Amino acid sequence: MDLQHAQKTVDNWIKAHGVRYFNELTNMAQLTEEVGEVARIISRRYGEQSEKESDKNKDLGEELADVLFVVLCLANQTGVNLQDAFDKKLDIKTKRDHNRHHSNEKLK
Repeated sequence: MDLQHAQKTVDNWIKAHGVRYFNELTNMAQLTEEVGEVARIISRRYGEQSEKESDKNKDLGEELADVLFVVLCLANQTGVNLQDAFDKKLDIKTKRDHNRHHSNEKLK
């Protein structure tokens, strides 16, 4: 599924199940909350913190999908075409960083 299709899918879901979009500030707070849940899993599962018993069944993929869902909501309600924005950003990063990471001694 491309990003345009994902945005349309989320918009259809909101219309069918969500009544309406939360306002942008609420969605920004929701995004922060969801990113925090991803950070908690990463820091405990892959970082130095010990994983609490209550966190061991948390699904990283599900939490990342929550982040993506809210990002798609924010894009829809602010009129951003994420496919165009992503394609443009990837092109910029490709041109800017083509040799940058290959030359980084820290990555060798």
